[in-house]
Amino acid sequence: MTLLCASGLNVSLGAKPVLRGLDLSVAAGEFVGLIGPNGAGKSTLLRAVLGLLPFTGSILLDGDDTAAMKARRRALKVAYLAQEREIAWAVPVETVVALGRAPHRPGFAAPTEADRAIVDEAMRRMDVTSFRHRIATELSGGEKARVLAARALAQDTPLLLADEPTAGLDPSHQIALMRLFGELAASGRGVVASLHDLGLAARWCSRLVLLDNGRIVADGRPGEVLTPQTLRAVYGVEAFFGEAGGAPVVHPLDLSGPAGG
Repeated sequence: MTLLCASGLNVSLGAKPVLRGLDLSVAAGEFVGLIGPNGAGKSTLLRAVLGLLPFTGSILLDGDDTAAMKARRRALKVAYLAQEREIAWAVPVETVVALGRAPHRPGFAAPTEADRAIVDEAMRRMDVTSFRHRIATELSGGEKARVLAARALAQDTPLLLADEPTAGLDPSHQIALMRLFGELAASGRGVVASLHDLGLAARWCSRLVLLDNGRIVADGRPGEVLTPQTLRAVYGVEAFFGEAGGAPVVHPLDLSGPAGG
């Protein structure tokens, strides 16, 4: 089942073209890492899918055209973990996470037992249960990131989009989040995450899509996309390549070219 299909996607910010005729599809069961240098168009792609930026071309979510899609219907199809981790409301953590259930309830209906169970599970999976009653605005940056990830999980959508989801997390929570995304994909959902950490992308994603200058320059399994040639051409770096536990290991070491050797 195809959860996301973008065809001939063009997005400009002001007068600057950012995405240029991009075609991308994501199927149920895939954990797709969007990689590429700063300004490649990763965040712009995610925001266009969410209807936050104007575009030309077409975007389908679960076969439905987003051009005529109301916000609530979109929220039942796709959840979003934004790059910005600010929480504006001085409310308990549990209240923030429970906002993920809003699209599933009519109007101002009270949460059901099923809603509360999903919120509890989302908090457990993101390791925030122990501070469920703390005021969310008083948390550290990493704690806020985990709370917002729990809110996206509580939305319980077929597709999850995440923009730099591991930023600000310590290594154990980075790995836990990537492992969780893999588990969501294995259960039949789709996950698309914009990532700068090539090591995490190589190890945990089932597929990588490499963007450069608003176009897809490589798309495939991590070992097919992350090669010495592509890292030199797109990122301008040399890297160590290895394997551990049956998964690839990629670690940038230095700049390529005369300065990098």
